[in-house]
Amino acid sequence: MLTCIEGVLSKDDVAEFRRVMDASEWEDGRSTAGAQSAMVKRNEQLPPDSEAARKLGHRIISALTANPRFLAAAIPLQIFPPLFNRYAADSGHHFGLHVDNAIRGDRLTGLRIRTDLSVTLFLSEPEDYDGGELVIEDTYGSHEVKLPAGDCVLYPSTSLHLVTPVTRGARVASFFWLQSMIRDDQARSMIFDLDTAIQALVARLGRDDPETVKLTGIYHNLIRTWAEV
Repeated sequence: MLTCIEGVLSKDDVAEFRRVMDASEWEDGRSTAGAQSAMVKRNEQLPPDSEAARKLGHRIISALTANPRFLAAAIPLQIFPPLFNRYAADSGHHFGLHVDNAIRGDRLTGLRIRTDLSVTLFLSEPEDYDGGELVIEDTYGSHEVKLPAGDCVLYPSTSLHLVTPVTRGARVASFFWLQSMIRDDQARSMIFDLDTAIQALVARLGRDDPETVKLTGIYHNLIRTWAEV
């Protein structure tokens, strides 16, 4: 399931993030790549353990965990500290076809997660750069994603994906992973669809409608059946 979430960060938040990032030192993005990814990764990133990366990452997690659509789509158990990257046209930056590591570990906190979902939060407006599309492959083909600054996309970490070469300007984003309480992507997708349908019924019929109450019970019982905590 590929899910886009609008307005995770406001435009003012994005501008503040960019001021902090533009004043920071960047390093080779391959420092956090696995062996296979490092062969096709050409970009820059904020040092993951830097004060700037940690503070901005904490703000992203706070914004996401207050976002109902994110919580419904991800059902998160653990969220990896967000990382930040930059693809610049004058450096020929891109990221070739790869799959994310199944396990990610954080040196500062000792956190280790299974990567069920990958997240990209865009911090550049689409008109500010050419190229730089996130291309995600699944059983239905390839999907190009290039969202407004402040919006994010969630997609299964099992997906092959790439970032096309940036040919003008710079693409700046945050990227990270999470472990969901619902490990299976198909089960998680069905729960999200059920939740979305229930919310639509609540808006039309109210929370005390008997059938809406029954469906809400089914929703929670499915989570009880599938959840890993």
